[in-house]
Amino acid sequence: MTTAEWKTALIPTDLGNLAVHIVGEGRPVVAWHSMFVDSSSWSRLAPHLPGRRFFLIDAPSCGASEALAEPVDISACARAAAQVITALAAELGGQPIDWLGNAWGGHVGMELAAIRPDMIHSLVAISAPTFPIGLAVRLKIRLLLPLYRAFGPRGPVRSAIMSTILTDATRKDDLEAVALIDECLAKSGSGATITAIRSAILNRTDLLWAARALRCPTLFVTTDDRGEWTPEQARAVVAQMSYATEVTITDARVIPALEQPVQVAAALRHFWARQL
Repeated sequence: MTTAEWKTALIPTDLGNLAVHIVGEGRPVVAWHSMFVDSSSWSRLAPHLPGRRFFLIDAPSCGASEALAEPVDISACARAAAQVITALAAELGGQPIDWLGNAWGGHVGMELAAIRPDMIHSLVAISAPTFPIGLAVRLKIRLLLPLYRAFGPRGPVRSAIMSTILTDATRKDDLEAVALIDECLAKSGSGATITAIRSAILNRTDLLWAARALRCPTLFVTTDDRGEWTPEQARAVVAQMSYATEVTITDARVIPALEQPVQVAAALRHFWARQL
């Protein structure tokens, strides 16, 4: 599936018009991507999941969605996601949906499933820590923002983003993945990206309460190369939940659907098959 095959709808929300790209046929999946990319970051995964119709949301200030006027928080994003699901109810079949979220999208999905359990049939949260960012990462981002505003995603700023998202091996050998991230960064102006960073990362709050409140089947997907959210940390949260499991993807960092789509697809097929 290429992005040329996608159909796009613009959905009005409290955070502006959000673009939703629709591709595939079958049981619906609503997806929200990670920071620094847009819905095209799912383009490698979707072909490995036949029998699924994907509704791929471009987050605010990303892709074809409207830019945020000011930073928001995960709660505001969850409410906007609920508005998207309500607006697309007919196409989604009028039933609770399977949510697929990476990092930012995982956090949105956790809160949405906690506050609107009627909307979510199952939840997959990929590379999505339940705790706020630590002080060291917060300071690093605050130092990065003025450079991003001045120079955009170039030079050392681009290098910092790439090394955060992708493993060393991917950056060296997978030029397609690197080019996709470059394209995503180029679509949004520096101001829009900075507002998204403040919303998705700096304003990320503790979501352990949401994880504990979940009553839908939940899968935490971790990676073996993201130090901020280890498999062990995810399993400790899973132990506090009612219907949750964890799976680890190897040779990936923050966006395993981009780096290791075959592994991620296998994990999703296994998880979803148990919910049918």
